This record gives sequence, C-alpha cells and structure tokens, in this order.
Amino acid sequence: MGTLDFHNHLMPGVDDGAQTTEDATQALMKFKADGVTTVITTPHLDGSTTTHPDALAARLRELDVAFEKLERCAEKVGGIKVERGVELLLDVPDPNVSDPRLRLGGGMFFLMEFPFMTVPPFSTRAVEKLCATPYTPVIAHPERYHRFRSNLDLALEWKEKGAFLQVNGGSLLGRYGAEAREAALELLQRGWADYLSSDYHARGQTLVTEYRGLLESQGAVEHAYLLMQANPERLLAGKPPIPVPPLQLKRNVWERMTAIFRS
Repeated sequence: MGTLDFHNHLMPGVDDGAQTTEDATQALMKFKADGVTTVITTPHLDGSTTTHPDALAARLRELDVAFEKLERCAEKVGGIKVERGVELLLDVPDPNVSDPRLRLGGGMFFLMEFPFMTVPPFSTRAVEKLCATPYTPVIAHPERYHRFRSNLDLALEWKEKGAFLQVNGGSLLGRYGAEAREAALELLQRGWADYLSSDYHARGQTLVTEYRGLLESQGAVEHAYLLMQANPERLLAGKPPIPVPPLQLKRNVWERMTAIFRS
C-alpha cells in the first residue's frame, strides 16, 4: 500500500493550483513517481459559501466538472487513484459540511484552514464547535500560521477538543521559512502531528520523496509510515489516526540532510 496525499490542488482551473488538464496530468505523474497511489484533491472553498445554498450549488457544479477532468487525467496516467474533498476556509464559525463532496473522500473528516494565515481569537472554541458536529476537522498546516510557534500549545488544545493536525511536508524542508520549519519540527517532537501531506499546487516538485527521506534519515521510518500512509488510509476508511510517537530529533543530522535536500 503506497502513500496517500490528501492536501493538494489538482482540479484544473478552479483555484490557485493546476490550471489545465496538462498541469493536472503532469502533477499526477509526479505523485506516482514519488510513490503516491491515492490522491484526495482539495480545492479551496470558503466556509461562508456553504451557508448559501445557491452559491454552494454553483461552486460544487464547477468542482464536479473539474473533478471529472481530473479523473480522466488519472485514467491516462494509470496506477493512481483520485478522490475529492475541499480545503475549507473557516471564514464563518458554522460551515455546513453535510454534502459529502466537501469532506475528504466523502467520509467523516474534512480539511479546514483559518483565514489570513492567522489563528483567530477563541480558535479553540471554534474547533470545539466543529467537533460537536457529526464530522471531524483536520486542521491544515498549523505550522504555517503567523507566529504560531509562540502559541504552539494551541495545537494540543485543538486536539483535546477532537481535531487532528495535518503538517505540510514542505515545511520540514524549510519551504515556508524558518518559523514554519521550526514549528513543524516541534509538532513532530511533541507527537502532536497526525498527518503529513504535500499541499502541492501543481508547480515544481511534489517534495514527497524529499520529506519522506528526511524523516528516514532520522531513523523515523515508523513516523513516515504513520504520517504518510497508515493514518491517511485510516482517514479514508473513517478511522481516527494512530498516535504518532514523539520524534527524537538528531539536530545535526537533520540540518545536514535538510541542506542536501534543499540543494
């Protein structure tokens, strides 16, 4: 069973990811080359749209058409399966994710992000409210939020309310800056990260091989397996993630391998 990536932007022409079917096809080929066997693609969607039935219907029709194109791209590539969800912007406190097309693989989990790359006040209360619904939020790239590292204990508060955390693999490589990199490492060191995904926007490389290799350079083969394969597969099956052990970081080795992967 191969890697499952559930945060990426491959539906052609619907957001800031793939713009054409050619882009989408090339992206799927790159994922396949990096050992990814299943992709759940997650175009951006505002939570406020879900509270307006006509606007939601129009947006979902657009995504339906784009996903059909992506499915045809996957058939052309072969050996890779595509599912769908969205990356839901929490611009309202009470989005309606009852339509299965808004959830990851149509299951019990949905991917969400806070607006403006900033954690809002009373975020834990908002997460608690989301967790009181029949569906479970997976918080996208917490390490990337502005000044999040100085408020890292929020991650534990969110998890205690019932949410799970998806870290961007590229953060471990420093692709979003030093602050995001350090926050991502601390989440792994504390055992709070549940999933690693690419957040790939169909440009450049997926980086899946690079961040998997970086973990394995630390002897963290089990961590890579849980974060990139076992837990994402459990998510698709409607099961909660297996707790990931705290990463015992060999800082000198990590710095040296990061430099190699960057080059």
